[in-house]
Amino acid sequence: MSKQKLIVLTGAGISAESGLKTFRDTDGLWEGYNVYEVATPHGFAANPQLVLDFYNMRRKDVAHAKPNAAHIGLAELENDFDVHIITQNIDDLHERAGSTKVLHLHGEIFKMRSAKNSAKTYPIYEDIKLGDLAEDGSQLRPFIVWFDEPVPMIEEAASITKTADIFAVIGTSLQVYPAAGLVNYAAKTIPKFIIDKKIPYTSTLQNLTIIEKGAGEGVADLKNHLKNLL
Repeated sequence: MSKQKLIVLTGAGISAESGLKTFRDTDGLWEGYNVYEVATPHGFAANPQLVLDFYNMRRKDVAHAKPNAAHIGLAELENDFDVHIITQNIDDLHERAGSTKVLHLHGEIFKMRSAKNSAKTYPIYEDIKLGDLAEDGSQLRPFIVWFDEPVPMIEEAASITKTADIFAVIGTSLQVYPAAGLVNYAAKTIPKFIIDKKIPYTSTLQNLTIIEKGAGEGVADLKNHLKNLL
């Protein structure tokens, strides 16, 4: 008997419990930086050193962070469900917790790419320096989808969401598009769950269970709900 397909969309709220902050916590500032200076192509063109320094620090932050109870709980659900995680997060905490099917919508902090060609990527665990060049001669930059850039993985994410038997949203404000629109690709008839300390606007969703808790506690509750669906 095949497992039911559980699709989970995760956002910054799940990584926050591992100590990783998001700019949405501080009114457009991310670790004291203006988001548009460090997370847009214009910002990179204007001051590439600032942007590289910023993401080099983020890379160190992620390297020191550890998966929390929510990451581990989702990985454990693979025992009973075919779990696919679609994450807005650039960290690798889902993978380190043991999740095997993770799609990163907004890039990955432990990869870098050619400034000219987003398909040319390379692993990076140290710092990216100004003057580090890709094979095509362009400056290497973080493999991050910045504001004002297309989200190349969104179509694959939408296709996966359409196949869901169960859909869950954890730790996201549902305000960052196109990711926030994924919930509309889940079939109206399937069970849906939203876990967040502050539940976003969701009145149009059917068959919805709201769990107004932090990610760790919320995933524990989710696991109890899902036992009834086995």
